[in-house]
Amino acid sequence: MAILSEYEEDQKPTKPSSSGKPFNAALDPSNPLGFLEAVFEFVSRESDLFKSDSVVRDVNALVRAVKEKVDSEEKKRREKAEKRASEERARASASVKEEKKEAEAESEKTTDGKKAPNKGNGLDMDNYSWVQTLQEVTINVPVPPGTKSRFITCEIKKNHLKVGLKGQPPIIDGELFQSVKVDDSFWSLGTSALHKTSTKALHIHRIRKSISVLLTKQNQMEWWKCLVKGGPEIDTQKFDQRQKSMGLPTSDEMQKQEILKKFMSEHPEMDFSRAKMS
Repeated sequence: MAILSEYEEDQKPTKPSSSGKPFNAALDPSNPLGFLEAVFEFVSRESDLFKSDSVVRDVNALVRAVKEKVDSEEKKRREKAEKRASEERARASASVKEEKKEAEAESEKTTDGKKAPNKGNGLDMDNYSWVQTLQEVTINVPVPPGTKSRFITCEIKKNHLKVGLKGQPPIIDGELFQSVKVDDSFWSLGTSALHKTSTKALHIHRIRKSISVLLTKQNQMEWWKCLVKGGPEIDTQKFDQRQKSMGLPTSDEMQKQEILKKFMSEHPEMDFSRAKMS
């Protein structure tokens, strides 16, 4: 038994002897590989790690795992930063849109409460719209599909207009801003197609019917501020500002052109080939 005991003692693994030197290397951010080299040298002195045949594979696996962890954390950090930046851009965009909306709403009114005119120097109302030239006023009143002419009531008087559907409250009923030439004014029922085109065919989305009323002004040298008295008024100066920005004639220039046209029609014997508007 003594011999066996001695044999067992001989078979016990021996622990590597420690050098007794503490690890005292410091990490220099400019030379991280130098720090790793010091770590590996310390581990090689204090353990049998580098005596293993798989040490290179094991260390590579460890480095790979750390690298994947770092990449994953960096990806999450970038995604978080991008999300924060996207949210900030969205908030900024919403703020700009809100400011633009407020500015547009503010521009729709002048200091005296008048509204900015539409592109036709008239006004878009909830249930109809109107535009004008110096000579005429054109009103467009949308009506339900299937509406027939016999369902419509339209009374055009010198100073009054009434438009609507029979059996229903009138859509327009009021004293006109200025008098009109009744004999030169009329109404009609028309249709317009709201559609979009594709490379293969024309797709009709909806057919809209509307009453179109044309009023010929008595005074053809003045813009109307409203369609009917008591209704919303437009700021006709806004029209001139828009026309000027688009390189189009202002109301004053258009008025001068109309005066010249009228004078030319009344004097066909005269030569106006060199006439210029100033």
